[in-house]
Amino acid sequence: MSSNVLQVWRVVTLAHTVTYTLPGAKQFHDRQNRLRILLTGAAGLIGGELAARLVAAGHDVTALVHRNREIRGNDGALVPVAGVHACDIGEPLLGLEESEARDLAQAHDLIVHCAATVRFDLSDEEHERINTQGTAHVLDLARLDDCGVLYVSTAYVCGARDGAILEDDPLPSEGFANGYERSKAAAERLVQASGLPFAIARPSIVTGDSASGAIRQFDTIYAAFKLVAEGRVTQMEARPGASLDFVPIDHVAAGLAAIVEHWGDAQGGTYHLVTGAPVSVEGFADAIGAWPQFSRPRMVAPEDFDPAALPPFERRLYGRIAGLYASYFQRDPRFDDRRFRALTGLQSRPTDADYLRTLIAYCIEAGFLSKESQDA
Repeated sequence: MSSNVLQVWRVVTLAHTVTYTLPGAKQFHDRQNRLRILLTGAAGLIGGELAARLVAAGHDVTALVHRNREIRGNDGALVPVAGVHACDIGEPLLGLEESEARDLAQAHDLIVHCAATVRFDLSDEEHERINTQGTAHVLDLARLDDCGVLYVSTAYVCGARDGAILEDDPLPSEGFANGYERSKAAAERLVQASGLPFAIARPSIVTGDSASGAIRQFDTIYAAFKLVAEGRVTQMEARPGASLDFVPIDHVAAGLAAIVEHWGDAQGGTYHLVTGAPVSVEGFADAIGAWPQFSRPRMVAPEDFDPAALPPFERRLYGRIAGLYASYFQRDPRFDDRRFRALTGLQSRPTDADYLRTLIAYCIEAGFLSKESQDA
């Protein structure tokens, strides 16, 4: 074992090891129904909660991380993974020595690839390096021992389309809102053409727990949400009829774990991990405005919106943060998840008014949003 490995927890029952074979897959080692899973991006929001659920279900999870070696569930609790390896998905074989990479592939039944950058302010080249080439490097690792790969993508690889988006719709070649979407679509193509056993999971916009609203990291759209709620961005470029597909973190993690549990049937499929019903942009604005300390943003049609006309400070904030998410306020995709529900039996709660209130209440309780008016 190399010096890059931090051994945290291990249970070995080799005396009881048996094997079975799934169609199109390497042999899986079943130690009292355990799978040996290599999880990239394990220190991230989705990766950490997924690790917690897989370990709780009795699987052995080895975490691949970039810098942060602490694997935590959405509740903040440390997850007792089998081991932690530092790596860089932007490098061939993740920056590992070939012998170490081969050992990892041979020691695991399945790779779940969660690692990615979700920042919208990076260049197309950086998105391609991390999200697309990073996936190519993970596939090269998997090929060292014919591991299956569960790739975590995004529902928004659909691009600027509206209306029904089916799980088996062809990937578009253009019309993406940003480099993030483009790079994830390109990565999906690599997975589909890899020749490996694979499945693709597509979460939409990941938000807090369905019951409590809790979320371990306030990033991505939460940054824009904060600027709008606290009145620093007073208007948003939005199209009438647009909707936002917020999906609770617990549904995403439970869904990924269920795909792992149904791996034999899941292979070759693409699965939407999305809300039971999206929220309209107007409903989202109303939810913010229902709190006395927050400002309801004014929704402005794209043809009437001029960022240059905003006050200087708001113009800078719009350019740096809020504007990066503007395209999500101008689309109305309706993600169909029938294949996912048929495989797992799971369905997310809708993004209704009660859920939005729960999300906002948690943001206030956690100190992310203000308890009092900014003018108080």
